[in-house]
Amino acid sequence: MPLLLFAAACGSDDGANSGATSSAGATSGAAPADGTKVGVAGNVGAKPTVTFPSGSPATTSSYKVIHPGDGDAIKAGDRVVVNLTVYNWDGQGNAVQGSSYDTKAPEAIPVNEQLPKVLQEGFTKVKKGGRLLAVLANDAAPQQQAAPAQPTKVFVFDVVGTQPPPLKAAKGKEVGDSIKGVKVGNPGGEKAPELTTKTDAKPPAKLEVKTVIKGTGEKVKANQTLAVHYTGKIWGTDKKFDSSWDRGQPAEFPLGQVIKGWQEGLVGVPVGSRVVMSIPPDLGYGDQEQQGIPAKSTLVFVVDVLGAY
Repeated sequence: MPLLLFAAACGSDDGANSGATSSAGATSGAAPADGTKVGVAGNVGAKPTVTFPSGSPATTSSYKVIHPGDGDAIKAGDRVVVNLTVYNWDGQGNAVQGSSYDTKAPEAIPVNEQLPKVLQEGFTKVKKGGRLLAVLANDAAPQQQAAPAQPTKVFVFDVVGTQPPPLKAAKGKEVGDSIKGVKVGNPGGEKAPELTTKTDAKPPAKLEVKTVIKGTGEKVKANQTLAVHYTGKIWGTDKKFDSSWDRGQPAEFPLGQVIKGWQEGLVGVPVGSRVVMSIPPDLGYGDQEQQGIPAKSTLVFVVDVLGAY
């Protein structure tokens, strides 16, 4: 799931309470064991090395610009693309919890009021190519009755850039290719395509990917995060099991974290394209039933590739 580490560390999307405001702009130690005394070493663009001061973890959230960067500035409302590394600052092991340098999947974070205030401000102080240290203590999360206190989290964010707004739907030249037994109707504009998989034809034994609309954007790479609209159905039954169009919101995910049929089928597809994919069981869910999808099902997806970063 995209933003898994980030969501776990930041709690709900309620932002920060007033306790985080006073420390939001801290750039030097302002309190005992203040987060700005955390040390960060290593080059931007590689997994950092973090050292912690002795004593108890910080109880006040703060940020510190490690390297300002020299590219485009980050502003409120942007979707900043970052590599991040996160630690539990517990005053003992201070263990690393994860890093996008390990997963090779940068994350996109909206710089808006849903972020704790310390991050809302901190991100606007760095540019592309910059590095930001952020300490998120319990003052950065909304207070909930009977909720146990969480360990203080330490983040190191390396700014890759900002994500351009994704397209609303596929945009390009209509090619009209399809898979035998599968029909894709293109109503035009931002309307969802019509996928029909009711057929007596035998499903392909191997992955098939056909271009319905060919976009003109950059080609998808295996290590990117995608923004897509899609509908998924089961071959031969026309049973729809999932659709981002029905939810009214494109899906975003690192390509490396979805089924192999998507990983293999979407690499090299230009942004803006609409493709239809037939995915055999061994590249889908195999012998396991999955949320109403019978075991050994051939899956059919029509996918609009709206953005890649």
